[in-house]
Order: sequence, then structure tokens, then C-alpha cells
Amino acid sequence: MTVGELNPLIHVPARLRIMATLSVLPDGDTLLFTRLQDMIGLSSGNLITHLRKLEDAKYIHTEKSGNGAASRTEVVLTPKGRQALNVYKAALRDLIDGL
Repeated sequence: MTVGELNPLIHVPARLRIMATLSVLPDGDTLLFTRLQDMIGLSSGNLITHLRKLEDAKYIHTEKSGNGAASRTEVVLTPKGRQALNVYKAALRDLIDGL
């Protein structure tokens, strides 16, 4: 394996932290945007930008409910996202094992 084979979408540190955090949840379980933000330590604007990129790739899904101050956004790792993370982890392990 070479570094070029690592998924560049996941390889960005903030997105890797998002994916790793969501991956420890059971399939289908969601995490509130605010909780994810607290866990990862990103500003809301930064987190939104990374979530959009992951959602465009269908690695995560977000669902917003409510309006105004009562609004909530839930984030979930999709099966495609879980598979992409597993492939990424295997490529990273192969890369490290080859050192």
C-alpha cells in the first residue's frame, strides 16, 4: 500500500475524527451536532464544512428537526461510510506494517 491509496476525503484529520467518533456508535445510532462538536472541538462553521463533504460522499447523513432555538441536527454514519472507514483503516495498517 502507498499513501496515495489512503482515501483523501477521510485522511483529513478533522474528518477522520468525525468518522472515528461516529463509527463507535452502533449501526444507525445518531449523535447530536452539538455533542459531536463538543467531542471533536471544532467551531460550528468548521464542523458544518466537514460534514457537508462527508455527506456529499454519502459517508454520513444529517437530519435537522425543529426550528430556531429548538432545532436539532443529528448525524449518523451510513453503511457506505462505515465501509469506507474500514477500507481506510486496512490501508493505513498495511502502510504502517510495511515500514
